[in-house]
Amino acid sequence: MKVKVLSRNPDDYVRETTRDIHRVPRNYDPTLHPFEVPREYTRALNATKLERVFAKPFVGSLDGHRDGINCMAKHSKSLSILLSGACDGEVKLWNLPKRECFRTVQAHEGFVRGIVTRFCGTSFFTVGDDKTIKQWKMEPPGYGEQEEPLNTILGKAVFTGIDHHQSGETFATCGQTVDIWDEQRTSPIRSFSWGVDSFSCVRYNPVETELLASCASDRSVVLYDMREATPLKKVIMKLRSNTLCWNPMEAYYFTSSNEDYNLYTYDMRYLDNPVTVHMDHVSAVLDVDYSPTGREFVSASFDKSVRIFPKDGGHSREVYHTKRMQHVICVRWSADNKYILSGSDEMNIRMWKANASEKLGVLTPREKTTRDYNQKLREKFQHHPHIRRIARHRHLPHDIYKQRREQREMKDARRRKELNVRKHSKPGSVPVETEKEKHVVTVVE
Repeated sequence: MKVKVLSRNPDDYVRETTRDIHRVPRNYDPTLHPFEVPREYTRALNATKLERVFAKPFVGSLDGHRDGINCMAKHSKSLSILLSGACDGEVKLWNLPKRECFRTVQAHEGFVRGIVTRFCGTSFFTVGDDKTIKQWKMEPPGYGEQEEPLNTILGKAVFTGIDHHQSGETFATCGQTVDIWDEQRTSPIRSFSWGVDSFSCVRYNPVETELLASCASDRSVVLYDMREATPLKKVIMKLRSNTLCWNPMEAYYFTSSNEDYNLYTYDMRYLDNPVTVHMDHVSAVLDVDYSPTGREFVSASFDKSVRIFPKDGGHSREVYHTKRMQHVICVRWSADNKYILSGSDEMNIRMWKANASEKLGVLTPREKTTRDYNQKLREKFQHHPHIRRIARHRHLPHDIYKQRREQREMKDARRRKELNVRKHSKPGSVPVETEKEKHVVTVVE
């Protein structure tokens, strides 16, 4: 004889605690839910609107400098420490969770041109207008001790930038030449020059640690290999590049910030054309830094704004600005991928959220589930016109808005002129030049 018995598991319908919500049995058969897509569209629209409502990116400011901030550096081991150098030669070390300065060093006479921490986090290096490289202990001096550098190297010319090797005891500086130094020696172990007056920036590759790149005054970006005696190759552009940053996840890619209001992402194996041209700024781009994930980077510009770009996107996904913030000189993305730090002319360092609408602090499991569900809904309906318009809209300062409109008109006029010239010329005599090809002059091996 066959007996059928009802079997129920209490875990399927009983709440774990009285504070929990009741479990509801669900049947996901699409024939029972004919309005599923309209319902999800409405939820996606509401989620997009709420994201813009809760977009409050500004976290706080660190004030204490008496002159404009010229350079910043992240601590290589600690998330809570930031180093900043000002135009009056002063270096400050900040405790980010408390938002207070815990140490001040009068490091140089004149500008602090560059600052970098050692890979182990026990010391940091600074360069300045007084032609010196100084190494300082990360720990503040004890009671009664003088604030003295561990090591001081006097150079022949002004240094404009510095970067440290990811795992070795060497560091690179730039000025009239790109010099490779050993920490134990007072003269460079190698110098690179390629008929260039001066260099403005030098960066080690964080993945292929023997590679370097620098920005030169002859509008070129030069690549080096420390294992070779001469530079590898350089790409010359229409206008000068100010700084560059390597992608921390993809060894061959780097992004340079340019005087022509754009940023260019290059593959170092194919320098003939940039991989992507990133356009949105309305003035010279002064600094750039990648997120630790390598998927996005942040740029600082003379137009008083900070923008976040996807690494393969031509336009920014976010723009940050305040009424008080002046020309943004330097910018850094924190190592936990949550915050962005910007230093500007008016002596302030500002801390921003990397995701403007992200809730700070501990999230409950239900909050995490809601956040993930809303994110998936926004991704599913992101190309619908109404949702896309709300998600993309940003309020801009009047000056930037006006300049963008002017530049758009100028670009349209140039395009019309080019089309008219091509239309009234012999076929093939006026070649079609893509946006990527317009900005590169030549590549020198």
